[in-house]
Amino acid sequence: MRPASSRPSLIRNLHPSVVREAVEAHGRFLKGLPAGRRAVLSYVNLNNYELDGAELSEADLTGALLGGASLRGVRLVRATLYGADLRDSDLREANLSRADMRGACLRGCNLGGADLSGCDLREGLTAVQDDSKGLRILDHTKRPGELDYALLQGANLSGAQMSGAFARKADFTDANLSNVSLQGAKLANACLDGADLSGANLQSADLTKVSLRRAVMVGVDISGADLTAADLSEVLRAPPPLIYIDDLPLDEVIEAHELYCRSQGAEGKAAKARGVDFRPLKRLKGRRLSGLVAPEAVFFGMDLEGAHLQGANLVGADLRGAKLRGADLRGARLMDAQLSRADLSNAKLGPLKIGEDRVLRTDLTRAVLRGADLRGASAPRVRLLEADLTRAKLAGADLRGAELPAIFGV
Repeated sequence: MRPASSRPSLIRNLHPSVVREAVEAHGRFLKGLPAGRRAVLSYVNLNNYELDGAELSEADLTGALLGGASLRGVRLVRATLYGADLRDSDLREANLSRADMRGACLRGCNLGGADLSGCDLREGLTAVQDDSKGLRILDHTKRPGELDYALLQGANLSGAQMSGAFARKADFTDANLSNVSLQGAKLANACLDGADLSGANLQSADLTKVSLRRAVMVGVDISGADLTAADLSEVLRAPPPLIYIDDLPLDEVIEAHELYCRSQGAEGKAAKARGVDFRPLKRLKGRRLSGLVAPEAVFFGMDLEGAHLQGANLVGADLRGAKLRGADLRGARLMDAQLSRADLSNAKLGPLKIGEDRVLRTDLTRAVLRGADLRGASAPRVRLLEADLTRAKLAGADLRGAELPAIFGV
């Protein structure tokens, strides 16, 4: 039999009280209070720890073991997680923006709704001093950033560095991957449905059998990428610079519609824009678009703050990431509309009075509102039957008398 290795382990085991005191002292450090000090928990065994909501921004967790840990809502802004092992941990809604995660293992991790913007998930190898062999490499960090089987639905990875990363069978549904570097990344069998890949670098990436349904691929570099058996149905690409409806430029059509609204139908003409891509207009902030007929139209990422859309027909429209803050959508038809990540805070979604004892209710039946912001929205009696409200922010929303999905138990 071979003798057991006598090499001492780098991993430290600390008493829970010591870990707790380090976290508390770190909070004081960040606030500039007395007795504060930066948390240095490098190579500490924190497997299965409960640290939900902890403030660990700028903490040093190099090589830490955090497998199976509960880290929901934790703040790790600019933290050092170089070579950390986060396998199967719960990081939903966590803030990891600008964190150093080179060589970190996130296999099977739940990062739903997490903020990983600007983080670094490239290859990382940690060299440490060894008495007998000089420098050696930590076994658990011999890898690029690993996200195999990870859940990243609705996560924000904009500007992240993920060149060469492994993310096979990872779920990036509705994730923000704009301007991310995925050069040479291994993404086979991953799900990127509805993901925003605007400006992403996917050079030489392995995208075999990847699902990219409804993904946004504007300005994406896919040179040398392997897209064998990839699903690219309904992919949203860059719009043409000019859009015409019945030989009229789109901007003139909208102006005529606004005149029609202001004159109560005496002048101008009501717009009919089924399936039209409005993105060349860039913004429709505050515009008068009451009664607009635009089913299946594209408003992806557009600024419609304060827009007047009472009674509009937006059935099946693409309003993902749209800014609809304070917009008037009373009586609008939004069945099957795509509103993931849309900002509907303080929007008006209640019934629209159209006569004595007659109202039109805003209808969001089967609408997709994953990660949408509905905080402070006025939505009494709104129809949300079979709507997808996963990760939607509903604090302060007036939903009195609303028809809600069955998951809400009403």
